[in-house]
Amino acid sequence: MEEERTSFCSGELTLEALIARPGSTVEHGAVICHPHPLYGGSMFNNVVESALEAMWRLGWATLRFNFRGVGGSQGAHSGGSGEVDDAVAAVHFLASELALAPRTIALAGYSFGAMMAMKAASSLSELSALILIALPLRMAADDGLIKMEVPVILAAGDFDDYCPSPELEGLQRSLGSRAQLKIIEGADHFFGGYEAQLAAALEVMLRRI
Repeated sequence: MEEERTSFCSGELTLEALIARPGSTVEHGAVICHPHPLYGGSMFNNVVESALEAMWRLGWATLRFNFRGVGGSQGAHSGGSGEVDDAVAAVHFLASELALAPRTIALAGYSFGAMMAMKAASSLSELSALILIALPLRMAADDGLIKMEVPVILAAGDFDDYCPSPELEGLQRSLGSRAQLKIIEGADHFFGGYEAQLAAALEVMLRRI
């Protein structure tokens, strides 16, 4: 699917983004948050693109963007608080830009982006799903996630030291039937060489929402 450059405001900052519109009628959309800006993370990332591929197969509109201070986005890395605001602003922008109804927008994130998406979700009542890829469990408190009612998709590799499979399975159990989980055998935190498997797994789980 073709993407076009766009931008939106997060507070007083302007953030750069890429939006994909599947056609004249859009029924579902998704925002994808990228990995840690201080370690080279940006919207141009293999895992972000795997998530996009899964969503495009479903005919969803998508928005990927650079957090503040990354690429052409204004501002500077804030340590997390501002990035949560960026994720919230991205969802509001996509909903407004495409006139999407409530409960038709999913929010996804990979690694640091998953932490930001999880925190942002607590103030976003319009989400259809929360997609957390390689959530760094030992750096992210999940109490707020447990209290949310939104469907949750969890994915990680079985060699991911930042998101150990047993702990992720425990999180799925605590969330109950609203959570789906896929462990990608052989993949580590970065999913190098496992992008196709990740995209296929996400597509399957998204179809069940």
